[in-house]
Amino acid sequence: MLHTNLSTRPFYNERVTQIALWAVALLVVAFTVFNLAQWRSLSVRHDQLMARVGDDERKAAALRSKADVARRSVDRAELERVTAAVRDANVLIDQRVFSWTGLLNTLEATVPPTVRIQSIRPSADREGNLTITIAAVGRRAEDIEQLVEQLQATKSFRRLYSRSETTNQQGLLEVALEGQYVPGVALGKPAAAPPSPAAPGGRKD
Repeated sequence: MLHTNLSTRPFYNERVTQIALWAVALLVVAFTVFNLAQWRSLSVRHDQLMARVGDDERKAAALRSKADVARRSVDRAELERVTAAVRDANVLIDQRVFSWTGLLNTLEATVPPTVRIQSIRPSADREGNLTITIAAVGRRAEDIEQLVEQLQATKSFRRLYSRSETTNQQGLLEVALEGQYVPGVALGKPAAAPPSPAAPGGRKD
């Protein structure tokens, strides 16, 4: 039996080609849809961030405006008066806490008999450090030097120095001493004077 191919062109399997083309087309469409979704999401986030930035800028501008109004409304003179009043109140509080008994006991134990204390004035700075100003009168400069040495020996006085020195009409030396006072430090007693030697030929009872 004779088999004859009467077709004018060779046979191709077009079904496989079409399936491949459809698959590529579906991939392109899916990738395009994904890109569009991502672009849409990023656009929405960008708009939200820009809106938040705008709100923050408006709030910052409003706060700056309120701050400027508050600064212009502040009365400098009144502010200085309030500051001075607070400073005075702190000084009064420090004076209430300050122990005059401890200071007077220290002075009583250390002031030489040749020196007279005229006045005592305590003061406190912002850090709470106490400063004592003492007006003393002595016969000689050596008497004042002895006072300073004995006060510093108690460890209750630090950096004690003479602010001014004058001679009054009676010929006495008036000195203003100033130094840092540390309350609560144990009182250091001045060293006792050495005993005088026995007279030659004297007898001991």
